[in-house]
Amino acid sequence: MLNKDLVVEISKSKKEPEWMLQIRLRALELFLKTPLPTWQIPSLKDLDFDSISYFNPQNIRATSWEELPSDLKRVYKKMGLPEAEQRWLGGTIAQYQSEGIYAKLKEEWQRKGVIFCSLDDAVKKYPELVRKHFANVVPVDDNKFTLLHYAVWSGGSFLYVPRGVEVNFPMQTYFFMKDKREGQFEHTIIIAEEGASVQYIEGCSAPVYDANSLHSAVVEVYAKDNGKVRYSTVQNWSKNVYNLNTKRAIIGKNALMEWVGGSLGAKVSMLYPSTVLAGEGACASHLTITLASKGTVKEGGAKVIHLAPHTRSTIISKSICIGDGHGVYRGLVKIAKGAYDSVSNARCDSLLIGRHAKSDTFPHSDIQETKGTSFTHEASAGRISEKQLEYMMSRGIREQDAMMLYVSGFITPILKEIPLEYAIELNRFIQIEMEGSIG
Repeated sequence: MLNKDLVVEISKSKKEPEWMLQIRLRALELFLKTPLPTWQIPSLKDLDFDSISYFNPQNIRATSWEELPSDLKRVYKKMGLPEAEQRWLGGTIAQYQSEGIYAKLKEEWQRKGVIFCSLDDAVKKYPELVRKHFANVVPVDDNKFTLLHYAVWSGGSFLYVPRGVEVNFPMQTYFFMKDKREGQFEHTIIIAEEGASVQYIEGCSAPVYDANSLHSAVVEVYAKDNGKVRYSTVQNWSKNVYNLNTKRAIIGKNALMEWVGGSLGAKVSMLYPSTVLAGEGACASHLTITLASKGTVKEGGAKVIHLAPHTRSTIISKSICIGDGHGVYRGLVKIAKGAYDSVSNARCDSLLIGRHAKSDTFPHSDIQETKGTSFTHEASAGRISEKQLEYMMSRGIREQDAMMLYVSGFITPILKEIPLEYAIELNRFIQIEMEGSIG
């Protein structure tokens, strides 16, 4: 049951400072008063907050791959992550249910001042650094689900890269939900100080159950002046999961923020990564693919807010809708007064497979500065052409293979930007979902 006693228990079990408990209690109070949003397309009527298990602590602390739980190891092996771990000699966190159970970082980067650990550990080891950056990019009261998140958050990652340090390999985190009616509420903070650069990769999965689960994470990214952060995520939750996250970055002068995402599984997804271009010359790139398969609704998109002059942003969204799947793009581009000579380009493409697949696009632009500014938005939606399939099949290509060739060409911009093991998994999942979708 979600109540004050539970929130106090979570904070007490983690031995948190008083300021964190007060954030939790304030968030709980506001959450209980705040109604569910009604503007979105996917229905949240089946989401029963009283049935969710909000805190699932683990008495596991693994120091090697061999010590990981067997079900989590199977997921890692399927995606080839152990090989990635060996290749990079450490840069990985594993979260199992509510807690991080494994963390490893190459000593070379520790000597340079890089910090990569679970946020629970960071609160204990680096309390002032966490307090300075926690709940600043994403305020506690940002929305109904951030309120829930800040009340019961557990686990997540803390990544800090000092000034001028360029990390040349990807830091990886994998989140795994194990139980029925489980809630997972990890919080991730990424800080690239002035002139620093880093790439962060996140993967997610859960087994299939006949009861709903909830994933409501918060990600806060700081790319300070001349910094660079690339945040890549491939989530493959099972179709009983509500995936309702808030991810946001604030970037400084001449900084670069890149979002690369693949949203595959989940019953309902609502995710709109956002970037605040706060410094002159800042740039943002949003590149995402969503797969709305049978019986699912995927609301995705991007938000970019230009606050400074000479800023640039690009949004590319690819949506595949299969069977009766419903894909939705919802985006915002704001160019504030004074952000002169700013440019933003957005493109949303949807591929419909099957007669009942649906796609909607809801772009919103708020252009307050006209001096030297430019904003374009293009959108397209179409079904796989029967004639094109017939042509490929006449050349000896099986129908299913012909469809995959068509889809692979459609999602190539995404596949080129994510690690090979994730790209392979994405292709496999799409191929499975496409079986029997024609006709």
